[in-house]
This record gives sequence, C-alpha cells and structure tokens, in this order.
Amino acid sequence: MPWRLVTDGEPIAVRRDSRLDVPEPELAVVVNAFGEIVGYTVCDDVSSRDLEGDNPLYLPQAKIYAGSCSLATGIRPAWQVADAHDLAIGVEIRRGAEAVWSAETSTATMRRRLPELVEWLFAETHFPEGVVLSTGTGLVPEMTVTLLAGDVVAIEIAEVGTLSNPVVEGKDEMSWLLDTDPSTREKVR
Repeated sequence: MPWRLVTDGEPIAVRRDSRLDVPEPELAVVVNAFGEIVGYTVCDDVSSRDLEGDNPLYLPQAKIYAGSCSLATGIRPAWQVADAHDLAIGVEIRRGAEAVWSAETSTATMRRRLPELVEWLFAETHFPEGVVLSTGTGLVPEMTVTLLAGDVVAIEIAEVGTLSNPVVEGKDEMSWLLDTDPSTREKVR
C-alpha cells in the first residue's frame, strides 16, 4: 500500500516484536498498464526474518508494515539501461561510523528474466495504473546481523541509482505516513 512506502532519506522501520530484521536490496521494475517494462529503480524490501521463519503464514506480518519498503526517488527509463540482466548491486549497513555489513551481487545471478516475472505478475491480475515489481534479493546478511534503530542502509544499483534510509523501530515512529499534511513528510527528512 502506498501509505506504507517511503523513499530516499526517509526512515525505514523494523518491527518492535522482531529480533532479526534485514534489508533486502532489489532491482525494482516499473511496468505500465500494458505489461511493458518502462523503467527501473532501487528498492529495499525490509524483512523480519525471525517472523517469516517461525511460520510461512506470518509472511505478511514480516513484509508488509509501515516503513517496510523503500523506493528511490528516481526512475531510470528502460531504454537508458544497456542490460538490466547484468547490473551490479551493492548494499551497506552503517552503525555510526562503522560498516557492520556490506555485500555485492549482480542481476546476472537472477534465475528468471525480467519479462518472465512481469508476465507472471500480469497473468491473472490487472494493473490499470501500472505497477512496480520488486525482483527479490540476492543479498541477505548472516543470521548474526540485524538492523537496529539508528542504522543507515545504503543501496546502489549500477546504471539505476542509489537509495539511503535511516532505521527506526516500531509503528509509532512511522505515524507521519498517515498524516494528510504534505509538509509533515518534509519535516521527517
């Protein structure tokens, strides 16, 4: 839901009832209403690993809450990206001045091609205004690494863009997403 989504510079959240929360850096594919790939952006699909690991039925609670997803502010037009199936992806979690975890991968390691993912998404669903498809991550920290309030997650995808978000804890820290005053969002940055 759009009211759960944040963008570059705005805080992402970890759940107070989770003990193991991780960023999931992903290429996001921007698709028009006709199922055509028109652009790309950077996504962080934050996940509560302990909740989703406890029971597959808890996946919605582990993935869908206020501040659990962030998209970069820019969309790189598809025709400006030479090969979306060969883009370097990097991520870093900073805690103060220290990098507590970083890793790199490439979209070349994806098992499915982007047009196939879009085809499956549109198979039995309509998106009259288009959709942003998050492709999944190839970078997940070890079980000893968890996001904490005050951390900063920075993601870069070659040819596409960057995304950086501070981390907060709990839904109360994200209540500004429900505020109808547009100036509130600017105050958060």
